[in-house]
Amino acid sequence: MLTSLALIFLVGLAMAAICQKIHLPRIIGMLLTGIILGPYVLNFLDDSILSISSELRQIALIIILLKAGLSLNLSDLKKVGRPAVMMSCVPASFEILGYFLFGPIILGISRIDAAVMGAVLGAVSPAVVVPRMVQLMEEKYGTKKSIPQMILAGASCDDIFVIVLFSTFTGMAQGGSAHLKDFIDIPVSILLGVALGAITGFLLSSFFETAYARKHCIRNSMKVIIVMGVSFMLMAIETWAKPVVSVSGLLAVVAMACVLKMKSTAFVSKRLSEKFGKLWIAAEVILFVLVGAAVDIRYTMGAGIAAVGMIAVALIFRAAGVFICMLGTKLNKKERLFCVIAYLPKATVQAAIGSVPMAMGLSCGKIVLSVAVLAILITAPLGALGMDASYKKLLARETN
Repeated sequence: MLTSLALIFLVGLAMAAICQKIHLPRIIGMLLTGIILGPYVLNFLDDSILSISSELRQIALIIILLKAGLSLNLSDLKKVGRPAVMMSCVPASFEILGYFLFGPIILGISRIDAAVMGAVLGAVSPAVVVPRMVQLMEEKYGTKKSIPQMILAGASCDDIFVIVLFSTFTGMAQGGSAHLKDFIDIPVSILLGVALGAITGFLLSSFFETAYARKHCIRNSMKVIIVMGVSFMLMAIETWAKPVVSVSGLLAVVAMACVLKMKSTAFVSKRLSEKFGKLWIAAEVILFVLVGAAVDIRYTMGAGIAAVGMIAVALIFRAAGVFICMLGTKLNKKERLFCVIAYLPKATVQAAIGSVPMAMGLSCGKIVLSVAVLAILITAPLGALGMDASYKKLLARETN
């Protein structure tokens, strides 16, 4: 196992650095590392690592969601208003609709399998989008109309919305049919997840404040460990409550992080966000290398042209959803085009849940994973390079 971990970190980081040098997203190098080291090419990774890869990927997802929640400024979300709220669900819903309508025609899968695929592919990647939006806010591009804040907030919520739908659709796929209760569970899961996370975040911040008031100073590193432990417990509560009621553990994690940011001082929340950012450096390598290792490259290449065509059709639906969100805003055509480009990249969520249908034994598991990996390889560089090349031309810079 130690040899496998050494290869994952050292080769993964080296490949990421090479991709960064040629202006490609680092995650492409990590994915390629996993494919090359994985069981379908060189087979250098130990089975003990591959057997717990789903748990490791879930931990990585929790870390990036905590980072997103601690970075998300709710006042910016209120300032932008309706478009930000719509961006959190409308583009993803349109993309899922694209898969639902055209997946059976192009890929020959069932409607429910197409819905599962759409839920996997519907999320935008915070790993690609969030750092670029932070950069735009620092350089003051588009900030006068709160465009980076809107995209940052929408992308963070978009992931949660898609993950909740994914849980619902995979449950339907396992049961073989859709019931009214499955759709009722979606808003119930969202509301209970937010409530559970908000209460937990309030109690956690009160605990930190009480400890500080009694001069029992808790170091920020220790706070990170406590927050991680509580996050794991929230995920466990989702599993415990599942027979009785649906609760979104991941949404609870984000809600907890948001409340922690609101209740803590700006310095503490910033330090926590920075520390989770450092944790993400290691988690990102593990996440994307292990996803690459799960890919049967022969099957993926076989899916080829049809899968690429399906991805292209779905992105057209997604772009239409983004344009609908922009209706009634003061954004001009160039700024709306930038929003479409910023909402293209796929990576983090697809890496975290792309192999779940296969692990669950669903018949669509292989094709879902193959399309997810192809989508990452196509859209991550397309979106990243598109944003980097266009933001100075499409967005106005705030001068004061």
